[in-house]
Amino acid sequence: MIEVFYPPKAEVLAYLTSPSTAAIPSRNARVTIKHGSLAEPVVVDYLVGPLPVGSSTEMTKLVDIYHRDTIPFNSRGPDAGYDWNVPQFFTKMVAPMVGVMQELLGGTGAGLPNDTLVTAGSGPFSFDGSFRRLWIGWRRNTAGRYLHPLNLFQYIDISGTDPSQWKLLKVVYNHQIFETVESFLESFYNGTLKRIPPIKDEDVDLSFSTRKRVGPQRDLDDLPGPRSLSFAGLRYRVNRELQFVSWMGWGLYLGFDRDMGLSLWDIRFLGERIIYQLAPQEALAQYAGNDPFQSTTAWLDRYFGMGKSVRDLLPGYDCPDEATFLPASTFTATGTFTREKGICIFEHDTGRPLTRHLGYDEAEFGAVKGYELVIRSISTVGNYDYRNCVVIVYMLWLIRDIKFDYIFHLDGTIEVRLSASGYLQAAFHDPTQGGYGNRIWETTMGSLHDHVINYKVDLDIAGLSNSLLKTELSQEEITQPWFNEDWGNTVIQQRVTREYISNESDAMLNFPVNFQGGYAIVNQEETNKWGTPRGYAIHPGYSPIHNTVVGSKRLLNNANWARYNLAVSRQKDSEPSSSSIWNFNLPKEPAVDFHRFFDGENITQEDLVAWVNVGMHHLPQSEDAPNTRTNTATSSFFLTPLNYFDYDVSIDSTNAILLKNPARPGDPFTYDNYGVEPAYCVPPAPAPFEYSPVQIFDLDGKLSPPATIEEMRKEAEGYHRIKLEL
Repeated sequence: MIEVFYPPKAEVLAYLTSPSTAAIPSRNARVTIKHGSLAEPVVVDYLVGPLPVGSSTEMTKLVDIYHRDTIPFNSRGPDAGYDWNVPQFFTKMVAPMVGVMQELLGGTGAGLPNDTLVTAGSGPFSFDGSFRRLWIGWRRNTAGRYLHPLNLFQYIDISGTDPSQWKLLKVVYNHQIFETVESFLESFYNGTLKRIPPIKDEDVDLSFSTRKRVGPQRDLDDLPGPRSLSFAGLRYRVNRELQFVSWMGWGLYLGFDRDMGLSLWDIRFLGERIIYQLAPQEALAQYAGNDPFQSTTAWLDRYFGMGKSVRDLLPGYDCPDEATFLPASTFTATGTFTREKGICIFEHDTGRPLTRHLGYDEAEFGAVKGYELVIRSISTVGNYDYRNCVVIVYMLWLIRDIKFDYIFHLDGTIEVRLSASGYLQAAFHDPTQGGYGNRIWETTMGSLHDHVINYKVDLDIAGLSNSLLKTELSQEEITQPWFNEDWGNTVIQQRVTREYISNESDAMLNFPVNFQGGYAIVNQEETNKWGTPRGYAIHPGYSPIHNTVVGSKRLLNNANWARYNLAVSRQKDSEPSSSSIWNFNLPKEPAVDFHRFFDGENITQEDLVAWVNVGMHHLPQSEDAPNTRTNTATSSFFLTPLNYFDYDVSIDSTNAILLKNPARPGDPFTYDNYGVEPAYCVPPAPAPFEYSPVQIFDLDGKLSPPATIEEMRKEAEGYHRIKLEL
């Protein structure tokens, strides 16, 4: 693993402020090496720099950002090539079961090309690094296999560096527990095994999990739908070399890394920096169920690599045809890969005005067009697709096709939206599972689970000195001297109270009940024209949740960030992220313990970072098959001006209209459109749809031969699909 290690914020700001005189921040790399041949094997992160390599370059152990000294080998990163692609995995875990699979499961998983069964692993794989163990569950080897689980599970130990020491610890079939394969087989052959009734042949239609169109064609659906076009040309600019984007007063840089993918840097609006860094930090998916697989699953997707899992966007489907597509590159165990269409940028009309009013006094009747700029990427982590976007601001996610949207608005608002699609991680349905989900097929249940995604928002509101403002709305009953007896002597109404949270330890927060109040980052020393501190509110959008389950050993301390809607800490270069790739397998003592950020420091007029959660409590339903829908599997938050300006600056837009009263009754209203006339031309035909495989450059920087579909599946699906090979 090799990727950039971000320089100190102070050095970056000095350079951005005065690039002609300030020194360019030194470049350093974070390098991960698995020292598997040591007597006590470990994984070590190193800091290598300055770069490029020269006489002053050093390689030192990276310790400043971690809360523990070592990363045990058993908690190492994703390692499909070692965890199951060795002969011992088949001979010890699978081969003894092959003889009974056809009769019990209706298929075979013998490591052959025509296998009708595959297996998958649950995680985390370790609690404290002393072992590496996982439950594997069997599924039908068919399209959408995530929706075809079977009721056979094995608990396996793949600890250490010697596969000859691996062993099978338990077998569970139809809620019957066996400590050895021998006892399981004995029960099978002597007739004491309680078997699951076979599914009738007429009910075994596996096509429900495919994406093939079904049902009669809807009226007029043979016509292509409307598409977005900019008849007068694109209204945003992209500097591909600098990865810089500008639109309607906004400007920002794009970043990309292996762990979490797309990030935004130095976000400015109308010449002022609003945000230094806006980036996803971690994605949690914690399941419930009455089987060994679902009840032990708590994914932290930074481990698998949201950036590594980015996929090329589908023109015309993931993004409009006219969108600007940018490459996304990162480093993996096989080398460097580039997704040529890993990021897209586009402006679109929301179809609703940003502001409007119908009135009859002079200059009060009009509307401002509701345009937005969207920056989007999508990661597919196993079964889910996550979409992240900001319109200037918008983002979205799911398990695990996740869409990240950053959406920018004309009034200075940024919306961060996450949408999810893809396949459910389903469970085998039986009557005991009723409290953990809904039945969605003959033998399939959609399991209850939580999704929580954490974002880092390093706000710099009118400078680096910021405070955390808490606003509360409450009810009061008061008496006023002008009240008349006909309505009584008192009135019940709302009242607003404001206070500053001054201690970091008091800044781990949930949104108030009924959203009666909220939180904002403000600069008490900088006011608008009306004497009010300038700020930005952190406003909840769709489904502003935090994690339901607290205290589970599988998320004991490694996802403490998920316990809140929002937390605010002092900015420190030693706290670059709320999580790490190593947290997944170290829940007892994680490499990054979020709670250690909050140690009682003052947060009044300091450089502050907001950690914001989005997500959903997902109780699957039959409509989640074959795939979850992004219109409901969406969560978001807004960063919106709070007394930052003296007025609503979107009124500056000339893509607006102002109506004037008719001169005589019955005449049409006249109007002023500020000279922006509708543009029209015959649009060019969209390019033919094309989707190309990823390009991978090996460790020597040479272009690798094209990967086969099976090789691409291994890289993409990891522990979600363990295809046995002899």
